Order: sequence, then C-alpha cells, then structure tokens
Amino acid sequence: MASRGTRLNATPRTTAGSRAMRRLRRAGRVPGVLYGGAGDAVAFDVDARELRHALHAAGAVLEVTLDGETTPAVLKDTQRHPVRGETLHIDLLRVRLDEAIQAPVVLHLVGVEEAPGVVEGGILEQVVRELTVEALPTDIPETITFDASGLEAGATVTLAEVTPPPKVKLLDDPETVVATIVAPRVEEEPEEEIETETELVGEGEEAPEGEGAPAEEAAEGAAPEADTTSE
Repeated sequence: MASRGTRLNATPRTTAGSRAMRRLRRAGRVPGVLYGGAGDAVAFDVDARELRHALHAAGAVLEVTLDGETTPAVLKDTQRHPVRGETLHIDLLRVRLDEAIQAPVVLHLVGVEEAPGVVEGGILEQVVRELTVEALPTDIPETITFDASGLEAGATVTLAEVTPPPKVKLLDDPETVVATIVAPRVEEEPEEEIETETELVGEGEEAPEGEGAPAEEAAEGAAPEADTTSE
C-alpha cells in the first residue's frame, strides 16, 4: 500500500485537436486531463518516461504538480495504442486523502503451480482479474493476492474467500466466482471393432467318412458293377 504519493510533474496544455496531440506524442509527451473535487478540469501534458515510472510505482495516489500547486490524484482512465501499447492519454481524478474512494485493484493468484488440482493435470482458469475496492487513497493496495496452492481439481473460488488488506473493503458480490480448477480431461480410447465371423455350417471341419463326398463319387458308388461273366 502507498504511504505517500508518487510525484508527477505536469505542464498546463492549451493546445487541442488530433494534430496537436500527435505533435505532443512525437515530442515524448502524453496529454491528459485533471478533474474532480472542487477545482475545474485542467488539460496538461507530462513526460512519457516520467509517467511510465509513476504508474509502475507502488500505490494508487499521484502527487500531481501543476502550475506550482501539488494535488493528490488517482488514475481514472488511460488510453493505449492498440498495437504498440504506449499510453496515448490519461485522466486523473483529484482526491482527498481523508475521504474513501472506489478503485479497481488487480487480483493476483499465487501458488498456482503447487495446487494439487494443477499438479494432477487440471487447468486453473482465472475468471476475474480486477476487484473493485473502497478505501482511503493511501490505503488502496497495488494488488490483492489469493493463495491458490491448496486448490483441488474441480475447486471453485468465490470472492468471499478472498481476504483484502486491512482498511480495504471489497465491493463486488461475495458470490462472484473468481477462479476455478478444471479437472483434466480423460481421453477415451476408441473401442476396438469386434469382428464377428459367420461360419458356414461345417466350414473348417472335416466331414465324416462317407459323408460330404462329391456327387460324382456318390453316383459311381451307387452304380451296380457290370457283369463281365459271359453266358
């Protein structure tokens, strides 16, 4: 959790339009807007490298220095290039450090490879990757972790089983399924085709003596012997 904000130096921006935005980005600057709270919306631009470091720092609060004043703010929205992934525009929301805010926080599962259900060949599917929390700006964590090392095959994890850090409240439905372990599929071996042979009666068996003789032999055996005795 953040104990203090990460400083971000911003410059007021007076230009607008897509052409002006492209010039800013080519110069290594990222356009943005700061709004909310008691002040008016203010357009600004920041150094792309400084912004990248600030967003990767631990904690949700940014100490935005603009026009000589420092204002605590949180990242409300960001637009990224669909291919290169670089930040194209950011929206920052002013906050008061003594008032709770709502913010999305990444849910990180640990111990997945040690889970018995995964060791047995199952697959862990993380259904929810972000949780909505409520807390003071300085108490909002960078991530919330859940230990999945004890999950068996077929296990289902709901939000009610996820424990947030102290002073942080989870706002989503406790019955929301956040992860499951799908049991390994058992591939059934194709049944061997059972060949059935229909044998003709007597096929493969030797006929008893005197039976099954060829018709000609039977006829010869039935014919009387010629009388060779002369009268």
